[in-house]
Amino acid sequence: MSQYPLRDNDDDLKAFSGRPLSEITSDNIASGDLTADDLRTHADALRKQAQIARAGGYPQLANNLLRSAELTVVPQEEVLKIYEMLRPDRSSYEELNNLADYLKNKYNAGENAKFIREAAEVYKERGILRR
Repeated sequence: MSQYPLRDNDDDLKAFSGRPLSEITSDNIASGDLTADDLRTHADALRKQAQIARAGGYPQLANNLLRSAELTVVPQEEVLKIYEMLRPDRSSYEELNNLADYLKNKYNAGENAKFIREAAEVYKERGILRR
C-alpha cells in the first residue's frame, strides 16, 4: 500500500493522451492548454491501482479496475450501449454472448467479456433475459 496514492508515488503516470500527469496543472487548465484526453485516466494507471488493490486484499476492486482499464479504449457511446444491454430484460442470452465476443475481439477486453458471459448465465438462471 506504500505505492498509494499513485500520483504522489509514481513519476511514470500519464493521462489517456500520453501527457505526463506532472503537466496536468491548474495553470495548464486555466490557459486552455489541455484537451479532454489529458483529463482522462490512462489504462496503465488503472492496472497499477488494481495491483495495489489486490495486494491490499481487495480482489473484487482489483477486478473492477482491470475491467475499467480495458474500457478506456471503448468509445463512450459504446460503453453506454453496453450498460443498457446489461440491464435486466434488455438483452437475450445470445445478444449478451455476442457482446462478449465483440468486446474480446475488437477491444481485447477479455475481462469484460468474461464478466458479461457470467452475467448472461446469472440472468438466465434468474429469468431476467429479454424474451
